[in-house]
Amino acid sequence: MRALAGAVGESYWLAQDGAPPPAPPLTSTISADLAVVGAGYSGLWTALIAKERDPAREVVVVEASTAGWAASGRNGGFCAASLTHGFDNGMSRFPDEMDILEKLGRANLDAIEQAVHRYGIDCDFRRTGELNVATEPWQLDELAEFHAAATVRGLDVRFLDRDAVRAEIDSPTYLGGVWEPGSTATVDPARLVWGLRRACLELGVRLYENTRVEKITKTPDGLALHTASGRVDAHRVALATGAHSTLLRRLNHWIVPVYDYVLMTEPLTDEQLRAIGWRNRQGVGDAGNQFHYYRLTADNRILWGGYDAVYYNGGKIKPSRDLRDETFGKLAEHFFTTFPQLRDVRFTHKWGGVIDTCSRFSAFFGTGYRGRLAYAIGYTGLGVGATRFGAEVMLDLLGGEPTALTRLKMVRSKPVPFPPEPLRSAVIQLTRWSIARADANGGRRNLWLRLLDALGLGFDS
Repeated sequence: MRALAGAVGESYWLAQDGAPPPAPPLTSTISADLAVVGAGYSGLWTALIAKERDPAREVVVVEASTAGWAASGRNGGFCAASLTHGFDNGMSRFPDEMDILEKLGRANLDAIEQAVHRYGIDCDFRRTGELNVATEPWQLDELAEFHAAATVRGLDVRFLDRDAVRAEIDSPTYLGGVWEPGSTATVDPARLVWGLRRACLELGVRLYENTRVEKITKTPDGLALHTASGRVDAHRVALATGAHSTLLRRLNHWIVPVYDYVLMTEPLTDEQLRAIGWRNRQGVGDAGNQFHYYRLTADNRILWGGYDAVYYNGGKIKPSRDLRDETFGKLAEHFFTTFPQLRDVRFTHKWGGVIDTCSRFSAFFGTGYRGRLAYAIGYTGLGVGATRFGAEVMLDLLGGEPTALTRLKMVRSKPVPFPPEPLRSAVIQLTRWSIARADANGGRRNLWLRLLDALGLGFDS
């Protein structure tokens, strides 16, 4: 509790200096070839790529608040190549497509890195890879199985025993791990948003912030986005609102808002950093069902998040739920268990927010209004990189002609929908309880989790 005493309850990333002044709100009726709703990663990538494909296209972005204020500015900054929320999840759902999905994912991460350099985006992009660590014997067995399956497919995956993983990062809790060197980059998520925003404006995208779209209606030539003080008439619309998607009601069947919470430490001293190693600065995730994720920042703070993914019964999104002392205390306890040599470190920031979660843990895609609107949603916490792929898919769907992306089963299929409330809350809370039980019982999944697995609904946190 002493370590948390001075922590500020806001996103460390968004509180940094350098945030651009907000763009003016929309106060008139305008027209566009493409209107994008939402100025997080998904919306900004869509606008940017649309202008790259056709510089003459009139593109408008409308944002209810300011660019990146939600998940895009509150995440851990893991920019992963995976489009399927990890290899195992992808294999369980799209086994026949995994080779092409892995290839597309690596190409997508390459394209993000190229865009960062091309547009001069100063977001501390470092392609360090990700280290998955085991803290229980059953987790080590599962990582060994993953390593074997990934190696057969030619992926660069390195298995580390206890001594090797502790030579990378020294924690007494580590029993072994798997390092995927090229699979992930770490970024400053807010500065990535701000850089994409600037790049869009430089290419001629028109941006209106503090402009909430209240409804969508049909017009003879497309769709109209109605706001409190203006309107956008557009031939096509890309919906990029994540967990805040209320404009297309059918999405409520597939999406639930789950709260994720994060801590940020003060900068480590040179002595503290030497005590844990971490010379290669990988992003880290542990292999539990309820897993932590953590990484170093440019000034050697540790971001520590995850584990306690919370669904509030009824699924209402409320700002008051962005801070949860019970979870922050639990995260702090786990931090000091993992790194007892950092017992004097204090936390400077604590925050939380919603992620758009679906039952298959990876994004799904579709259209509405007879193909005039496209959406990509359900990234389940792994959207920093995958949203760029989702932007490509949305633009292909709006183009109206089949492409290599729109032919993918991953793009054509939908996740299993969640049941309506109050059954939805009961199912999710039973699942969360069962996941915690599995972690406490050597990874053994109870009857409920085995049933979900059989239905293709394997859950973790």
